[in-house]
Amino acid sequence: FQAFKKSKEVMQRFVRAYQLMLRFYGIILINQETGELKRAENWAERFQNLNRFGHNNLRITRILKCLGEMGYEHYQVHLVKFFLTETLVKGTLPNVKSSALDYFLFTIRSRRKRRELVHYAWQHFKPRDRFVWGPHDKLLKYR
Repeated sequence: FQAFKKSKEVMQRFVRAYQLMLRFYGIILINQETGELKRAENWAERFQNLNRFGHNNLRITRILKCLGEMGYEHYQVHLVKFFLTETLVKGTLPNVKSSALDYFLFTIRSRRKRRELVHYAWQHFKPRDRFVWGPHDKLLKYR
């Protein structure tokens, strides 16, 4: 991975490949610097595909791990938060929820960012007393 990361061309291709996969899932990378995402115009159609075919969740987990390996941890955070928002807040991806909580969250390399996302998930999870991805006493005190 180190040789790949040193090549500007490889890294540009990597980001283009990431954008291609995002579009397949109905997501657009709106800021290459920060990794900020939004729904694509065809999001409803693409989300139907995500809800119907669970094998996509395995691909998303691999994408997230690869983002971390290639030095795009900030992209990981935005993608995981995007899926947490769509599953827990907006309810558009109910069949992705368990993968988002069980796998996507724990691909985040930064302990601090992972804690922030676990707290975000806990805040939006219903019913809250069934949340098993972090200790409730610590989540209550988290700032």
